[in-house]
Amino acid sequence: MDEVSEIITKPMGYGLVTDRILVDGQSINYMYREEPDNKQDSGWRFFAGDEDEDYLDNEANIELMNINIIAHYDKSIIPYLEAPHGIAFAKNDQGEFEEEAFDSED
Repeated sequence: MDEVSEIITKPMGYGLVTDRILVDGQSINYMYREEPDNKQDSGWRFFAGDEDEDYLDNEANIELMNINIIAHYDKSIIPYLEAPHGIAFAKNDQGEFEEEAFDSED
């Protein structure tokens, strides 16, 4: 992407997203928001949903990216981005996000 338009009206900062989305072109099927690590961190973490523990343990598979850019990969996340910390969403069989229990292991 040469120039990315702003589709998020409020600055959100950055989030973590896996290469299953960025490289492999999968949609975001699971996302959660935890307490941010710093001022630039939104707390959002985005996954295709089929990443296993070995995949996630490899830092090369996860990118830190501006939330606006992540939204360009899958616009269906936009309505949920202002949700509070401590929340998770997963897509159901109809491809719509539903709230799920969030279990932070921190």
